[in-house]
Amino acid sequence: MELQVKKLDPEAKLPTRAHADDAGLDLYALEESILEPGARLAVRTGIALAIPKGFTGLVWDKSGLAAKAGIKTMGGVVDAGYRGEVQVIVVNIGPLPYTVEKGAKIAQLLVQKVELPEICEVSELDDTLRGEGGFGSTGTH
Repeated sequence: MELQVKKLDPEAKLPTRAHADDAGLDLYALEESILEPGARLAVRTGIALAIPKGFTGLVWDKSGLAAKAGIKTMGGVVDAGYRGEVQVIVVNIGPLPYTVEKGAKIAQLLVQKVELPEICEVSELDDTLRGEGGFGSTGTH
């Protein structure tokens, strides 16, 4: 599979993999910005993608940023038909301001195959052992 990437800014960095078998492609911040505790920000990457039909791009946290600084991603789905700039929405759940440095890894992109089910309205759903149990119904231990 090929992932076509267009630089929208000459200073943008193309997505990369740190290791050949890594699932995620690192996405890079185009500009420096400050993220205050509790604040959220759309970080520009300066790139656009052509996700192949039948696939989607999922934007996920960089585990090091989440663990060390409390930086989390939000709402990260890049549809196959989208051709605009990829922006990464991040929130700072840590106690300190965080500087997003220009050219720094800000998130990772996973390209995954998707099924596009047809919607079928029914009057009843099949019974299961779990039923309607949710939100902790399976216990903690």
